[in-house]
Amino acid sequence: MQTVGIVDWHRSEGFAPLMLVMGGREKHRLVRSLSDVADALIGAWPSDDGEQYIAAVKTCLEAIQGNIPSKVARAALIRAAEEAGVSVISVVH
Repeated sequence: MQTVGIVDWHRSEGFAPLMLVMGGREKHRLVRSLSDVADALIGAWPSDDGEQYIAAVKTCLEAIQGNIPSKVARAALIRAAEEAGVSVISVVH
């Protein structure tokens, strides 16, 4: 696999925003970049043992490293959300 190089994972260009509806103190979480994906998965996820969750963490890391597009990590996040019972709302901007 060819490495393109680490991307600026705090930038949101090319990343379609979405809103996660979660429990706890932070009920709504806006996800606009790979940084937001990582923060949601590592810092706020309701469960850390699901198959889709683990795949999303790995996919996010691959995207941060520039090996795959950020939209692939976004799709993995959505699958992990479905697995965990977290609602996802597409944000139109």
